[in-house]
Amino acid sequence: MYFDVVVQVADDRDFISNVKTLFNNDIDNSLGLGVGKDMHYTETNEGRLFDAKGVKARYVRLYSKGNTSNDLNHYIEVEVYGKPVE
Repeated sequence: MYFDVVVQVADDRDFISNVKTLFNNDIDNSLGLGVGKDMHYTETNEGRLFDAKGVKARYVRLYSKGNTSNDLNHYIEVEVYGKPVE
């Protein structure tokens, strides 16, 4: 399991304008991004899908803070799918 996983999207690269949180399981707010209400992030060999539910944004940020084995984070591949905003 991975701890304090937060996935955010925004309109600007500095994450100041129109920031939306898609997933947050940081139950003690140790990342300082707000208390999360999502369940623990359990990784599988198939990865994990986060549904943005039509949110419009240009930038994506991923935060995490260790796992049940050690304090490391393991991002092998991140894919983002969307369609152009008209």
